[in-house]
Amino acid sequence: MPLPTLVFIPGSWHKPTCYDKIAKLLQEKHQLKCVYVSLPSTTGNRAATFKDDLEAARDAISGEIAAGLDVVVIAHSYGGMVGNSAVKGLGRPSEVAPSDSNAEESSTTGHVIGLILIASGFTATGLAFMDPFMGRPPPSWRVNTETGFAELVVSPRQFFYHDVPSEEANYWVSQLTPQSLKSLFEGGEFTYSGWLDVPAWYIGTVEDQGLPVVVQRIQVGMARAMGASVEHRELPTSHSPFLSRPEETVSIIVDATEAFSGIPVQMDARSRGLHSDIVVPAARIWPPSTWYKFGVPLVLGHVIGQCISLRRIKY
Repeated sequence: MPLPTLVFIPGSWHKPTCYDKIAKLLQEKHQLKCVYVSLPSTTGNRAATFKDDLEAARDAISGEIAAGLDVVVIAHSYGGMVGNSAVKGLGRPSEVAPSDSNAEESSTTGHVIGLILIASGFTATGLAFMDPFMGRPPPSWRVNTETGFAELVVSPRQFFYHDVPSEEANYWVSQLTPQSLKSLFEGGEFTYSGWLDVPAWYIGTVEDQGLPVVVQRIQVGMARAMGASVEHRELPTSHSPFLSRPEETVSIIVDATEAFSGIPVQMDARSRGLHSDIVVPAARIWPPSTWYKFGVPLVLGHVIGQCISLRRIKY
């Protein structure tokens, strides 16, 4: 059985080449096929919408599925909303009876078998990216209605890549692109909670200056309370672990891919379990610091998730 294809979706302002370091390792060391999605909203087109981004992701995923390959979707930051929504209808059927007319098709086509979110969020069906923020941008960027783009008002180097060597960080800053406002403020009718359909792994970023790690932990707790299967890992990095800690990021992706597919991925046995900076967040009796570090945010998220679930049932 072939290994699944990894489909990479970047975040706002980013080209998919931001994944080059980890894609090279995944392809050369682990023989995993990597496919990039270039988001129309990051190509300098102010008219590009979330729907355009979604269609680009769906096209990339569908091409692999049609070839009979399973797919793992890997998405960063804003790209998580695209990735979550792109999963709709492409997961494995829960049950396919032998006499079912879809049985033969299911055996010859692939499916989305997993989702890996990196410093991202768990999309709510029907809500655009900015809806949870009441349409108010965070302090890191502003709305420019004249250009039609979201403009960073903080140092991109510090915001995205503070733990990346200076020369390399400056290069990645030079690669940033304009981000369409339409993709962020519109398109709620196309969003979908794909994380409820397929198993997910979450890579949290402890030193993130864009999405605070406490918020990330709360989101994981919320998703679990709402019925999602979420494995949680954290790295002591900025918003871009695929640049500052590529080896560790690859290790998590390989573990996740094996868990999703049930197929061993080629890896030097000496490399397994050697990344001591990878943390599995959990509250433990000792040390007590884990109660506050992990327990409180995860429990708070769990309560929020339960409240949302009860509200949905009520209405």
